[in-house]
Amino acid sequence: MGDHVSRVQVIERAFEILAALGGGSLGVTEVADRVGLPKSTVARLLAALSAEGAVEQVPGSTAYRIGDRLVTLAAGVVPTRSLIALARPHLAALAAATGEVSGLSIPDGDLVHYVDQEDSPNPVGVRDWTGTRFPLHAVSAGFVFLAHMPPERVDAYLAGPLERFTPTTVTDPVRLRERIRRARLDGVAWTQDEVAEGITSVSAAIADERGEVVGAIHVHGPSYRFPGPDESPTGDRARVERAVIAVAAEVTRGLRRAG
Repeated sequence: MGDHVSRVQVIERAFEILAALGGGSLGVTEVADRVGLPKSTVARLLAALSAEGAVEQVPGSTAYRIGDRLVTLAAGVVPTRSLIALARPHLAALAAATGEVSGLSIPDGDLVHYVDQEDSPNPVGVRDWTGTRFPLHAVSAGFVFLAHMPPERVDAYLAGPLERFTPTTVTDPVRLRERIRRARLDGVAWTQDEVAEGITSVSAAIADERGEVVGAIHVHGPSYRFPGPDESPTGDRARVERAVIAVAAEVTRGLRRAG
């Protein structure tokens, strides 16, 4: 019990120090005065935070400021939250229009990170994938992201180990390159039974004011009732593609206006 309380106290004190530095750089004595802690305790916590990159010393000074690592983490959170807020009403409309689950994802290195989802009005649907991450080659949004990456980045990804999730997961680099090319030409990408058996998905890219792809809109549902990538490029498949592309374009316009 005592150790647990001690660890919680350390975390609380660390956040008090970070909050104090949020207003600008401060010396150890100034931080100690702001948070009401002994100077020795503050110095020890600042050293620990510095080792993690959460704070750093100002060059040529003994003062401390918020570190690059914390700035980077915060920079990733704020745009994602803004993107979720911007996309949310469009996801609801997309789910209603297609009758299937709609969602929002962002690139996370070699992974796709699902950050929001609007459930299907159908009584039989798919699970909520919000918060999960999958490799780029296994999901439709991943092909959208790969289609807009520099060639050397794509080469590096395809040269690495490619996990197989189902018997139909494609891991052959030659076939994957062709699918990436198709995604670039078509503006959408499909997967069917590749990250999980029985799920089909289609995605389109979202770009920011600089033209960089920062996310993807997708629709997915049970393969037995969802139009697949191999169906005729008319009818339900074309209808779903148009809906996904339209929403991705609308979110892109919103990002550019905000930018």
